[in-house]
Amino acid sequence: MSDHPINITRWGWYSIAVNVVLAAINLSIARASGSLAVEAETIHNLVDLLTAIGVLIGLKLSTRKSKAFPYGLYKLENVVAVVLALMTFVTAYEIARDALFAPARPAIVNVWMLIGIVVATAIPLVFSHFELRVGKAANSPALIADAKEYRTHVFTTGIVFAALVGQRFDLPLDRIAALVIVVAIGKTGWEMLTDGMRVLLDASLDADTLLKIRQTIAAEPTVVDVVNVTGRNAGRFRFVEAEVALRVRELEAAETVTQRIEAQIRQAVPHVDRVLIRAEPVQRTHWLYAVPLADLGGAVSEHFGEAPFFALVRVRLSDGAIEEQQVLANPYVEEEKAKGIQVAEWLVEQKVDVVLLRESVQGRGPVYVFGDAGVDVRQTDVGTLAEAVEDQADSGERTIPSD
Repeated sequence: MSDHPINITRWGWYSIAVNVVLAAINLSIARASGSLAVEAETIHNLVDLLTAIGVLIGLKLSTRKSKAFPYGLYKLENVVAVVLALMTFVTAYEIARDALFAPARPAIVNVWMLIGIVVATAIPLVFSHFELRVGKAANSPALIADAKEYRTHVFTTGIVFAALVGQRFDLPLDRIAALVIVVAIGKTGWEMLTDGMRVLLDASLDADTLLKIRQTIAAEPTVVDVVNVTGRNAGRFRFVEAEVALRVRELEAAETVTQRIEAQIRQAVPHVDRVLIRAEPVQRTHWLYAVPLADLGGAVSEHFGEAPFFALVRVRLSDGAIEEQQVLANPYVEEEKAKGIQVAEWLVEQKVDVVLLRESVQGRGPVYVFGDAGVDVRQTDVGTLAEAVEDQADSGERTIPSD
């Protein structure tokens, strides 16, 4: 599909035009042949013409906002889809009644009628292919429902063709074909009804989409916990709400983070109209310390970006006990430019809370990276990892302002 915006309304007009052509073809054949199956398909087309007009109205009005409807009429498209389904049920009932109870009548069939039915089969086959692609690209339930209805026409007109061929060989297939059309129409109508009602009843987004949103939020370095993620469909649009715990404490910083998360969600998930992020400061039970090491023996490095290793130590705040400790190799130790900033970004990705340094980074790039992520930078003058962690427990916070 093209990257240009999709003109959904134009496809509504296309659908009306196609229905007019199909109705005209089938009506002409029905009058000339007297076939119940062709008559049933004609009724099917006329109902679809009315619902196509309804689809166009829904597409035109769904994005409009007013004082009475400040959030727009997004669900109007789903209302249209439900109406389309109900009209389909009415069509099925009318066809079934005629097939079961109407007096038998002979049908007249010639080659031109068969050619007309072939054309009436090819038109919805081609049109539904392109309309379904557009409907999925635009996430429009009305267009998708309309395209599925055209797929039903491909099947039902094929049945009509078989019935007319049977009539030429004196095989009484007309009523049977009409009843087969009823089953096909009813199945499509039920699918459209259930899909539309799920949205009207505020059914949740599917599990895969919610998982993708949760993973997108969790990838943000300042997010400590994704408390809750919910979402719903309204027409072709999606609405997302999330509750997150952030390590940043300042209101302005938290607002910046939530705006960044919103942009990331919109990039990861298409057709998101509104994102509401409720942020709260994390209730800390642990600190994750990062300490640059000069060697695997635990000696604290005099440098930050050039340190070959970093120790990550998780400390329980209630009693100062070390719950977990690991040593990671510095992946940027060989970099020549912006080494400190890259190391800082890497540590932020590890979700560290505190960085202990012998080297001063005041006024340099890393301190701003840490500041944006809500990571504390603390000065230490001890020589070993064990002394650094113990010193913090004994002396309290000595934080370098990150801003």
